[in-house]
Amino acid sequence: MKIKMKDGSIQEAGFEEELGRNAFRHTTAHILAQAVKRLYPNTKCAIGPSIAEGFYYDFDFDFNFSEENFIEIEEEMKKIVKENLQLKQFTTDRKKAMQIMKERNETYKIEMLSEMPEDEEISFYQQGEYLEMCAGPHVAYTSATKAFKLLSVAGAYWRGNEKNKMLTRIYGTSFPNREMLEEHLNRLEEAKKRDHRKLGKELGLFALLDEGQGFPFFLPRGMILKNLLIDYWRKLHTREGYVEISTPMMLNRQLWETSGHWDHYKENMYTTVIDEIDFAIKPMNCPGGMLVYKIEPHSYRELPMRIGELGLVHRHEKSGTLHGLMCVRCFTQDDAHIFMTPEQIPDEIKGVVRLIDEVYSNFGFKYHVELSTKPENSIGSDEDWEMATNGLKKALDDLELSYVINEGDGAFYGPKIDFHLEDSIGRTWQCGTIQLDFQLPQRFEAEYIGEDGNKHRPIMIHRVIFGSIERFIGILIEHFAGKFPLWLSPVQIKILPISDKFINYAKEMEKTLKKEGLRCEIDERAEKIGYKIRAARLERVPYMLIVGEKEVENNSVSVRKRDDGDLGNMPINKLLEILREEEI
Repeated sequence: MKIKMKDGSIQEAGFEEELGRNAFRHTTAHILAQAVKRLYPNTKCAIGPSIAEGFYYDFDFDFNFSEENFIEIEEEMKKIVKENLQLKQFTTDRKKAMQIMKERNETYKIEMLSEMPEDEEISFYQQGEYLEMCAGPHVAYTSATKAFKLLSVAGAYWRGNEKNKMLTRIYGTSFPNREMLEEHLNRLEEAKKRDHRKLGKELGLFALLDEGQGFPFFLPRGMILKNLLIDYWRKLHTREGYVEISTPMMLNRQLWETSGHWDHYKENMYTTVIDEIDFAIKPMNCPGGMLVYKIEPHSYRELPMRIGELGLVHRHEKSGTLHGLMCVRCFTQDDAHIFMTPEQIPDEIKGVVRLIDEVYSNFGFKYHVELSTKPENSIGSDEDWEMATNGLKKALDDLELSYVINEGDGAFYGPKIDFHLEDSIGRTWQCGTIQLDFQLPQRFEAEYIGEDGNKHRPIMIHRVIFGSIERFIGILIEHFAGKFPLWLSPVQIKILPISDKFINYAKEMEKTLKKEGLRCEIDERAEKIGYKIRAARLERVPYMLIVGEKEVENNSVSVRKRDDGDLGNMPINKLLEILREEEI
């Protein structure tokens, strides 16, 4: 594809490349806006970027817009594509740009222009009669965007500020051909079936209630799942030489000023006043971990010191961003902080990478890696940032792990490695992260006595594997479509007596299985066996044991497996052998 850049130059890029894909979908967003303006001339345009899976555009309609309007908009978009309009790029000064937008009564563009420097050079793209203030890039002609689909409508505050007007956001996606579009739409349909909010409710795992928006309630089966993940985490970390701590949920303002969060993160923190002193509920565990490190003096012989914490943190996320367990206001962060000498950086980074790889592989995830560098709001010297970034690069290079550079997206206190999981239907999720931090040990004046007898400043790694246990559970629900592997299933076995007279035998089986540490339940309802089997399948239970006259006579069970169907009649010992082989 020919891509027209902001400076008017033409570059070649395929859809498989980020430049080409973004230009393609950004152009489709402009085609959407052009169609909307043709059909509803009084509509005002806000912004319309490309996003990971498509694009969106925010509009201010003068009527109640709904998805019913999609049909006529898509028809108009098809006309614009057939017209094969050339996207012409030009620049002008701010005064002329302001005049252009005022003539078109585009109040949102005017507001954006009013905040730009007077000497700013403004970029425009034009296709036919439609003119858009935009930095691009775009494809050269509208005819390139042959396969597109409008997907949904949502409300969106102008500039993400709830004090501003609520606009109408239209989401869509586009591809170079119909086959790719159909494949994507099928994946979206599959994602709907796997929606963790729907399955979480059906499987009795968690509840999302109006009384606590963004604060999930975990139900008994959900707590089993959560605790299984925590037990797995603790087992691995004990093996890897970590110790576990717990720090307070609320600490005073002075701590957060020392850490830098009060200046750089306060808008996301919940604060209160106790005895006329400002306090904040922790949005992160690391400052508390620094205090624990400083309680006692340390020698270089103790390093590296690996300290883990399953800390409940709270962050003030905007209501419009909340999404089931994926974006919440309180969650359990599986943090660990590693204090070390500069010489230990590569080996410790490698150790964390190997641990993350082990965990993700165990759940069947593929992943790719990004290295995020110094952001604009960073703290600390350029020298420290360069040393930290090079330390991360060296570890990744030594492991021969491919990665991409994500410029300017590091944490404010240090660069980071992010792990993006790919689930069973091809979606990616950012979970694990490794952050190398020179700043927090300096701010807290952390020290250790070196081999030379002098005081030195330790280097600190922040790292998570699950990221948020709550979010990871949401990802697992969708990855497995609720069909968890045996070891992770809240209910592993459902015992289904054919009638009431076999309940006592079912209870004997239940007792035997529970002694082996297996999680099982009996369906004692006065329902037909077919109904009980269907109910157990809907609950995604891995194994169903049917007990009736024959099973009592033979001291056996009839076994059905979730995905394999009928395994036949067998003694309980044979079943236990099968279960032991399947569990990790």
